[in-house]
Amino acid sequence: MIWSDFIQSIIFLSIIGLGVLGNIILFVRHMYTFTMDSENKNIDAILIHLAFVNTIIIYCIGVRNIVTIFYISIFLGDVGCKTIIYLERVARGLSICTTCLLSVVQAGTINCRTTLWRKLKPQAAWHNVAFLLLLWIFNSLISSNLLHYITADRSMNRSQVGMFTGYCYMLPSRHTVKWLFLSLMALRDVIFQGLMGCSSGSMALHLYKHHVRVLYLHSSRSSKNSRPEIRATQRVLTLMTCFLLFYWVDFIFSLYTGSTVTHDSTILNIKAFLVLSYAGLSPFVLIIKDAHVPKPCCVP
Repeated sequence: MIWSDFIQSIIFLSIIGLGVLGNIILFVRHMYTFTMDSENKNIDAILIHLAFVNTIIIYCIGVRNIVTIFYISIFLGDVGCKTIIYLERVARGLSICTTCLLSVVQAGTINCRTTLWRKLKPQAAWHNVAFLLLLWIFNSLISSNLLHYITADRSMNRSQVGMFTGYCYMLPSRHTVKWLFLSLMALRDVIFQGLMGCSSGSMALHLYKHHVRVLYLHSSRSSKNSRPEIRATQRVLTLMTCFLLFYWVDFIFSLYTGSTVTHDSTILNIKAFLVLSYAGLSPFVLIIKDAHVPKPCCVP
């Protein structure tokens, strides 16, 4: 193993280790508050699901890159390749949807006088569970083409495949099938990122108005961060910013690899690093800043 591969493996293993630890802490913490506290089950359920989805992403990317770095190709067969890449695609879609849901719920919490966000915000924890179940079904369906086109057949010539990652290959598909699934994924991203952007903008505007009001009362130093809803909103906005940054950089690389059909391992490693970084670092944004909202009430 050359030095570049060694450094790459150390970086990936470090992010994987930190990510698993952070998501386990986030999962256990909010599972505890979900069972013990009856006031904030909506936020807790979403964060539990986000931690679970992030763990799936870390596991799938981790297994795929460890197999590639350490050349243990026997570990992944045809079923293994299909399972790992399919679960990764489903989990990445669920990450977008869950982050959007968190943003909408938080916007409804501090803007409960605004009719739109009050209607969009789930009113009970079981509403969240039902909505998350629908998201699982939807994302599973729009990624189902991978189950047919992913293979681990190493006897194939690389020029015969559209893309490969490590020991897993993606067979070329018909243009109709390819553009159908790409359109569904693009539609999902546009809708959920649009909702995410609108809810985040609404929260940012609300924070700005609150800040102006506090300054007017000449007590910004003592009350600026006194409201738990304001602090939680700032944390969610930080998470939204991190998500959008990683997503759009990854989208640019995906657009490049998709249009050039490149097999450059450096580009593919950067893409994996971006996805892995968000899944591994986002729980620490929530843990360090304590994203739990003590009481879901309106900010005046």
